[in-house]
Amino acid sequence: MAARKGPPGKQFLPKPGTRLGLPGHLALHSTLESSTAETATPSRFLKALINRVQSKATCHPKSHIVFLKTHKTASSTVLNILYRYGESRNLTFALPLNKHSQLYYPFFFASHFVEGVSSRRVREFHIMCNHMRFRKSEVEKVMPKDTFYFSILRHPVAMMESIFIYYKSIPAFHKTHSLDNFLDNSWRNYNSSLTSNHYAHNILAFDFGFDNNVAAGAVDLEERASMAIAAITRDFHLILISEYFDESMILLKHALCWSLEDVVSFKLNGRSEQTRHPLLPYTAEKIKRWNALDWRIYLHFNTTFWHNIDSRVGQEQMKKEVYRLRELRAKLANSCLKDGGAVDPSKIKDAGLKPFQYGAAVIEGYNLKPQMDRQTKMKCQRFITPELQYTARLYTQQFPELVSSALKRN
Repeated sequence: MAARKGPPGKQFLPKPGTRLGLPGHLALHSTLESSTAETATPSRFLKALINRVQSKATCHPKSHIVFLKTHKTASSTVLNILYRYGESRNLTFALPLNKHSQLYYPFFFASHFVEGVSSRRVREFHIMCNHMRFRKSEVEKVMPKDTFYFSILRHPVAMMESIFIYYKSIPAFHKTHSLDNFLDNSWRNYNSSLTSNHYAHNILAFDFGFDNNVAAGAVDLEERASMAIAAITRDFHLILISEYFDESMILLKHALCWSLEDVVSFKLNGRSEQTRHPLLPYTAEKIKRWNALDWRIYLHFNTTFWHNIDSRVGQEQMKKEVYRLRELRAKLANSCLKDGGAVDPSKIKDAGLKPFQYGAAVIEGYNLKPQMDRQTKMKCQRFITPELQYTARLYTQQFPELVSSALKRN
């Protein structure tokens, strides 16, 4: 999900809980907004200002981090940020066993899924950020007690459209002609016991470790949503919103006590416009009903997102820092990228920089500018290296003896 773009002088941040960054039928209903938004009072803003001053005085960069990488939420871009931060500081990643790209997703995470845990090759892990189905008790066996936990959510309507294209081959989708066709016949097309069908139903809830098979009309829907929200609030220090990616990165910067340079990025694993399909209002409503659990989770954490901005950063400071982040991204693009942005995968010159193509989606990538000096090229390359290639490289760097042994066996 790309950051919202617009003239720097016309960046207006909404009041807490009042906007989702999506037009018309994808936005929250005003009745829901007014029921969740807090009233802005001078004492509240004074308290927020005091908190920010105190946090700056005691701020130390965090290096023990767990990022729950959710699906089709701009999480590959966040992963790249974490990879670059950790690699530049020689931190140790909790990487998947046997050079896998995921932590044995969709199984519930277990500590022995991490390379170096069972063998005790690694004494301390700093960052865990590959796809997993979250289970806090097992994550805690790997990560230190002072670990910072965060994740990112996306509006379930936009996310469902993306998932339908990307995972078109799963049993739930592969015989349907359109997303509307699936939603109208979901009772017939969806079998929760079939492999990979979890992508089609409340995928956010599934990734966080909850039972995703709950119908919109279920008598216990509200209770299950409340329990999920309470558990996420308990287990995670911060939940970001992909529709406001730049604001999310500034919020993350403050929470981790990092610099602006640490959170700048280019969009990775993004689809080309030719595979995006606008949705009609009635389709959006059907998605909200089908993914009713995800919708409730999203509504709650969209509200807390804006409350976090008020308490950690402040609206005016956020506008300034988002402007600076976008300026920095533009400068990097001018320095690093040939053609200034993403291109069709068929136009990527370096095969090592070509993103994995899956389903009916066309995933774009980047070309580097020619004739850069070695140091600049290495820096720029890290920004645009796709997830699978970057994960494999980090594994080779952390476990050279395992890679060497595997090569000898082959």
